[in-house]
Amino acid sequence: MQAYRITAPASAPQLCEVPIPSPERGQLRVDIRACGLNFADLLMIKGTYQDTPQPPFTLGMEPAGVVTAVGEGVKGFAVGDRVMIYGGQGGLAEHGVFDSVRAVHLPSAMNFDDAAAFQIAYGTSHLALDYRARLQSGETLLVTGAAGGVGLTAVEIGKLMGARVIAQARGADKLEAARNAGADHLIDADSGDLREQLLDLGGVDVVYDAVGGDVFKAAFRACRPEGRLLTIGFASGEVPQIPANHLLVKNLSVLGLYIGGLVKTRPDVVRESLQTLLGWYAEGRLKPHISHILPLESVEKGLDLLRRRASTGKVVIRT
Repeated sequence: MQAYRITAPASAPQLCEVPIPSPERGQLRVDIRACGLNFADLLMIKGTYQDTPQPPFTLGMEPAGVVTAVGEGVKGFAVGDRVMIYGGQGGLAEHGVFDSVRAVHLPSAMNFDDAAAFQIAYGTSHLALDYRARLQSGETLLVTGAAGGVGLTAVEIGKLMGARVIAQARGADKLEAARNAGADHLIDADSGDLREQLLDLGGVDVVYDAVGGDVFKAAFRACRPEGRLLTIGFASGEVPQIPANHLLVKNLSVLGLYIGGLVKTRPDVVRESLQTLLGWYAEGRLKPHISHILPLESVEKGLDLLRRRASTGKVVIRT
């Protein structure tokens, strides 16, 4: 089978021919039909992601497909089941083995492309806004990088939770995607002083920030008293330094959210969140935004779209 692998430290990933794996105890083997790409894949390639496996390993964090073999001790899954998996690795391949506790049955109405685009982006945003920030109906939410894989889901979920949503992104096409996801106000990243524009809109209660750097600093200064700032990532490459005295004066809270950590420490919270999200999907209230669907042999093109910020929503690889 083909798999997109990093074979040695500091080596470039490449498509390799490897044997089809067999599941061990507690594992499923899956015929992978689609896998979502994530910014974390780029960090793994550089070796800077917090959960980068030791090479050799196959990239791809969130595959979806059909169970073809069940390891000893597995309950609740059978050959032929359609599943999506938050595996952390192994998804950019024609077949893969994954711990069964990481697998979730697909709703009958969910196709493999949507499943591959679903768990990380929607899970991150829902856990951040609901579990961490306790976003309330009527509050004002700012989403930075609002046309990215997690950004669009934050706009969509924030609107579902009753917030007034301000979306910040670069360029008319990306802002239009944010508008279609439910944003009430749009701010172009190239349009000038972000802080002043946010203050003109009355300030913000919750900041959902996957950018960091100067964007985070401007949003921080536009927070209302008792505002909450969610640190989701640092796409700008700059991790902001937070002035603690400002936290004190305005009673602000800075909250981190890393879904991979919660999968390990609070799997119950993650499962409950996913059930809520799947319910919303079944009701037609969520629709993953996928800007590109590419074959496995074009995975480098897909990663380059993420690298150049040339996609909106998710990029999905069909295997």
